[in-house]
Amino acid sequence: MSAASNGHGHSKGNYLSEHPIASWLLTTDHKRIGILYLISISVFFGIGALFAALVRMELITPQGDLMSADNYNRAFTLHGVMMIFFFLIPSIPAVLGNFCLPLMIGAKDVAFPRLNLLSWYMFVIGGSLAVVATVRGGIDTGWTFYPPYSSTYAHGQVSLALVGVFINGFSSIFTGINFLVTIHKMRAPGLTWFRLPLFVWAQYATSFIIVFGTPVVAITLALVLVERILRVGIFDPALGGDPILFQHLFWFYSHPAVYIMILPAMGVISEIISTFSRKRIFGYEFVAFSSMAIAIVGFLVWGHHLFTTGQSIYAGMVFSILSFLVAVPSAVKTFNWLTTMYKGQVVLRAPMLYGLGFIGLFTIGGLTGLFLSSMGVDIHLQETYFVVAHFHYVMVGGAIMGYLGGIHYWWPKMFGRMYPETWAKIAALIVFVGFNLTFFPQFIVGNLGMPRRYWAYPEEWQVWHLLSTAGASILGVGYFLPSVYLVWSIFKGKPAGNNPWGASGLEWTTESPPITHNFHETPIVTKEAYTYDDVPDMIEEDDQPERKEPAHV
Repeated sequence: MSAASNGHGHSKGNYLSEHPIASWLLTTDHKRIGILYLISISVFFGIGALFAALVRMELITPQGDLMSADNYNRAFTLHGVMMIFFFLIPSIPAVLGNFCLPLMIGAKDVAFPRLNLLSWYMFVIGGSLAVVATVRGGIDTGWTFYPPYSSTYAHGQVSLALVGVFINGFSSIFTGINFLVTIHKMRAPGLTWFRLPLFVWAQYATSFIIVFGTPVVAITLALVLVERILRVGIFDPALGGDPILFQHLFWFYSHPAVYIMILPAMGVISEIISTFSRKRIFGYEFVAFSSMAIAIVGFLVWGHHLFTTGQSIYAGMVFSILSFLVAVPSAVKTFNWLTTMYKGQVVLRAPMLYGLGFIGLFTIGGLTGLFLSSMGVDIHLQETYFVVAHFHYVMVGGAIMGYLGGIHYWWPKMFGRMYPETWAKIAALIVFVGFNLTFFPQFIVGNLGMPRRYWAYPEEWQVWHLLSTAGASILGVGYFLPSVYLVWSIFKGKPAGNNPWGASGLEWTTESPPITHNFHETPIVTKEAYTYDDVPDMIEEDDQPERKEPAHV
């Protein structure tokens, strides 16, 4: 489809032009599929956030008086299942990866467009089954589904939830395969491996983890289902099984899954830091290789989740050392981002605020992970709120800050409209403050000995939970605000132009929103990534062109 410019960088024939619902539900356009993921993932995030709010409200008082212990178990389980499997893991790859990756490598689409659409349908089916499991009685096993409780004793809709997560695994695998083939085979002429944007490198490393790791957890959960339904002894000692085997298999995937969530966010941050510092990322090659190093070493550290299971001390020592080792490539990225900003022309627009927030929160999350990598310290802290705080600093503070930063960064490209910058900055600051007030007290109460997943606690810990719940309320406001002003911007926002940030990637050379086939002509790459010599300057906050034509959606 050809596109005609309207004078504001807009095309009359962009990917948003066709409105019928059928044209969206049957689309094979990677951009539309990215938008479909954005909508469905936002719904699942809202459900997960609702259960998080119930958990925090229950913990305001030391004694359980809002809901029963069984309902509390169901609430934190559904929060975990929704957030881990249906938001954090797919968010950046499925939404931003789908929309941006072909644009960033100069391709018309992903390698397998129909498989891409099937991935979305499997994601929606899997998530819907998990929601149905909630409505029909819920599940109370925790998001880890540890047997023999999940396979033998738990009531409720455990089987339905397991099927939902299993189906969702295929969605991830299909997306990973699609991205690997696309990056290998569909790069624009001249776009060599070391001219690739670092977001693409991060997606490449993440796709490897997805393709090699996801089948393991899918089979593991299927075995729990087999034991639960057919009573075949696999993990339940009463049937001749081994519950520690489940932990080995589950964490073989689930620890690398942490990097499925955080590596794409690191890729987003590399794009943001470079654009808003107007400098090539310091040590580009080291940052690219650090993504691959994290992907490889991440497969070797699962044993630090099993320090208290009776695992041999020698195995524990090996896993402890490897867990420390994975901090090295993460530190390389952080150091290089900070060095990139040094003497750069740093501009504090909303995406950059999220980028800086990511660096601060991920650093705290990463450093506290070292405590859990040490066998002696981990024995004291395992299964306490310290782990909850560490996990949320990495996943919520890292992955969601990266996701929000990426959404704000590429939003003008996705919809061709600018959002109100002041509100976006306020939201970023509220998220940062609310997040720290929510989760930092949990380091303290965890170190004092409060176990995770407990419904009641001694009165002397109430002040920490009060602070945490107050922070969660602020954080909720911070998450809600973008949903308001971003939707508003689609209809009322000023036209963005093709390159409002003065960024250097291929995606900024096409129109906003992009035409259906992305580029009028296949781009030819002749320069290194992050070269700012011949790109336009960043548009000032108060210098956006006035909105003169109706919105496209």
